[in-house]
Amino acid sequence: MKREEIIRLVSDKLRLIRTEAGYTQDKMAEIIGVSKKTLVQIEKGRVLAGWSTVVSIVALFRETETVQFLFGNEPLEVLETVAREGIDYRRMKTLGGRIWWKDLTRKNNFILQQNILSKHFRILDNKNHRIYSSFDEKMTKIRFKELTKK
Repeated sequence: MKREEIIRLVSDKLRLIRTEAGYTQDKMAEIIGVSKKTLVQIEKGRVLAGWSTVVSIVALFRETETVQFLFGNEPLEVLETVAREGIDYRRMKTLGGRIWWKDLTRKNNFILQQNILSKHFRILDNKNHRIYSSFDEKMTKIRFKELTKK
């Protein structure tokens, strides 16, 4: 997944996200920091939201069914992975991937998983702390080999 894909997905679903959250166009525009005119243009498909607007929408409405359906239960992880082009994490605790993740392999107390919606990869330790995340399968597998050699 790339920025452009995320921008398109969120722009296309903005009206649905807004209505699911129960906001008027005026209130939604205020919340995400755009003019009502811009919001209307995005909802009508005339323009795409900017990256910062998309990040705001996903962050503020991450609990909505629409955002969950687009990105899984950790939409901010998807955005962070795309924005940073794959990252090593500060051992962030996760739920272990019970719903949105498929285990690809386990070795030496590490788990390599792939998100079933966004298709990005991550590596967890045996306490479900996220160690690494990327859309690049090859780089993730290299990092997994590095971690499991120890």
